Amino acid sequence: MTELATYELNDGIGTITLDDGKVNALSPEMLTSVLEALDRAEQDGAVVLLTGRAEYLSAGFDLKVFSERPGDVVEMLTLGARLAERILAFPTPTLVACNGHAIAAGTFPLLAADVRIGADGPFKLGLNEVKIGLTVPLYVVELARHRLTPRDYNRALITAATYTPADAVHAGLLDRVVASEELHEASLATAGELAGLNMEAHAATKQRVRKEALGALRTAVDAELASLETDGS
Repeated sequence: MTELATYELNDGIGTITLDDGKVNALSPEMLTSVLEALDRAEQDGAVVLLTGRAEYLSAGFDLKVFSERPGDVVEMLTLGARLAERILAFPTPTLVACNGHAIAAGTFPLLAADVRIGADGPFKLGLNEVKIGLTVPLYVVELARHRLTPRDYNRALITAATYTPADAVHAGLLDRVVASEELHEASLATAGELAGLNMEAHAATKQRVRKEALGALRTAVDAELASLETDGS
């Protein structure tokens, strides 16, 4: 089977590319593949550059798992939480090159990464859970609280607002937007700049800056999983 997430190391930059041939749905298999790629990047001490395929970073959790594989739902949500925490606390710099749509769980990397660059285009970014009948997980609430502006924290979660790439900058989902054809070069250039940081100082400072956010996230993950286990018993 083709790898759902590939890893390539060049000049201290570990590029992780999500590609399921469709919309990069975050199935348990996709999430496991991404987490394994992050493990490789950490072993290499590499700056992480995470990106997607065609016009999708990710459309979010694989909805087929909810309807066709209910026994795998808890695993999928757990892996999604692990991915968010992993990126938020990653010891080397993390950059997301958002090449298209990023919806629901597809925004997790954007909410957790150090730097987020988006491609300009007719793309939608946002947390649409309440629009499709899902209650926003507690750990996603904490991720959003950490990164979104106060106005958009409420708007994005409670009304399922979606944003253009330009509006996503103002909301806190992206740091900047470049022309689609410039995304690759701009991301590599930025990753190269990040590679010049002192990695020990970066990791220690990240833990200090994100101590409260990581604590709240981990508490929320534990509470969410306990709730899921209770509901499933």
